[in-house]
Amino acid sequence: MRLARGFTLLELLVAMAIVAVIGVMALGGLSEVIRQQTIAQQRAERWREIQFAMRIISQDLAQVHPRPTREERGEDWQPSVLVDPNAQFQLELSRGGWANPVALPRGSVLRVAYDREDDILVRFHWSVMDRTLATPPIRTELLTGVEEIEIRLLDASGEWQVLWPPLSTTGPAGLVARPRVIEFGVNLEDFGRVWRRVETGG
Repeated sequence: MRLARGFTLLELLVAMAIVAVIGVMALGGLSEVIRQQTIAQQRAERWREIQFAMRIISQDLAQVHPRPTREERGEDWQPSVLVDPNAQFQLELSRGGWANPVALPRGSVLRVAYDREDDILVRFHWSVMDRTLATPPIRTELLTGVEEIEIRLLDASGEWQVLWPPLSTTGPAGLVARPRVIEFGVNLEDFGRVWRRVETGG
């Protein structure tokens, strides 16, 4: 008669140790897969944020309008496109094609501006073209993680400018001068430099 032989205590301990090691390895692999999936989702969300901001910017730049605007105090005129380190915003422009589906008592030209507040790219626009100090801007945060804004403008002679109107264009001509192309770039803390080069029709 054969006696049934079971596992010894040592064999059970070895088997349990092997199962534990396999479980730890599997859990580590699963954690890494989840981590990579989370990173991929975050990067996709970030790219959607960047693409949305660049689409809004491109739409504004493509519809630059030559209409100048009254300065807030009513003492002078501001050009249709303004890029000046001494100005209130890094870029300010008049933009045509402002849809008015419900026939509000306003024109079709919109004044918009772009600036950086801390690390946020902000778009401003006003409900009227010739604003006053009592006309508050409508503020929209477009993009986070912005370290720097870079703007270049191509003039009629094919030269790139960093100021607009160019110093060579003065008087009434400077108020309505439009660049042929505007290049708008942002340096992002995570993706580096992202830019769009847009023809304005100027």
